[in-house]
Amino acid sequence: MGERDRASVRSAKTTGTNSARPCTRARALRNEVPVSRKRSLRLVVVLLALTLGPGTAAAATPTATAEPYCYDEPSSQTASVSDLKASFTSANWMQTLQAVYKRRWPSGEALAIAQAKDKYWNQFVNKSSFDAFAESMMVAIHEETHMWDLDPARTRWNVHTAAWINASRQATVVPLHDGFARKEIIPLIRDKYSDSMDGIYLRDRTQGDYHLQGVMAELNAGLTGLPAATVLQEFIKGVGASNARDIAATNLRYLLLYLRVAKDKHPAYWAKIKNEPKLRDLVLTQFLRTAYWLEKSAPYGSKLGGPNADRITATNYAPENISILEEFTGRRVRVDTQKHCTL
Repeated sequence: MGERDRASVRSAKTTGTNSARPCTRARALRNEVPVSRKRSLRLVVVLLALTLGPGTAAAATPTATAEPYCYDEPSSQTASVSDLKASFTSANWMQTLQAVYKRRWPSGEALAIAQAKDKYWNQFVNKSSFDAFAESMMVAIHEETHMWDLDPARTRWNVHTAAWINASRQATVVPLHDGFARKEIIPLIRDKYSDSMDGIYLRDRTQGDYHLQGVMAELNAGLTGLPAATVLQEFIKGVGASNARDIAATNLRYLLLYLRVAKDKHPAYWAKIKNEPKLRDLVLTQFLRTAYWLEKSAPYGSKLGGPNADRITATNYAPENISILEEFTGRRVRVDTQKHCTL
């Protein structure tokens, strides 16, 4: 499901219309076991070609600070959930979801509570067994993050956006000033590491025309899908979450390259977004957050990503990418073993 399509689904739900319905493939998602990373990825981006309705923004307070800091959020890889696994049924999946994440990743619990009444969970949650349920959480949390972020009460497409970051922090009314098609970053990609995702997000006729809104939305969803799978990795037996690390690394790549193209090809737009403290703060947070969860998930890389995830990450730390990040945010970042920290 594309980012704008999710917003359209949310808009239709809010207004009480029934014009926005997931397609057949999306409805079957929760029962479909991906057979390859490419197929798994495509399940996440089913296109509906709908139109986003306008929304009303919610107030927010920027969280930028001049002091050096490290991104962090509570999680536990070792908290026992054996009792929850033993008592799991197809009828108590939401109760189980919230209880599991309360012990392992409180931000996941908070998002599940916030989105508990969303009927679209059923498209993404596999209820056939606890292990299948755990494996489906990468996609389910990814998609419900989109539903929260792109609710028209929070996001006005290409004007301002929102982002569920964690249980204690959500960014809202982040100005975007429209932008340019994200496919313009293609000439800066000189390898095949992200080729399967490039085909979906950049070369696709519809997705390739999405602006900064699409770049930010997909990165944020990837940064909840990754921890959702990381903290339940021991139950993942198949490939349902096997591109979680690739998604996070690739969407950060897109953001960094988008900033470079903005500066080089769209100077007026660059000047506008560089003058938006809330956007600069969100970009910095997402960079540090990506580093944080890629490091946390690294021991489970064979389950949660392929070798290209680390290769893409290495390119993200190329001097030209760190330079554009630091110029845009006004902050220096660490490139040593503490990549989730500023200097």
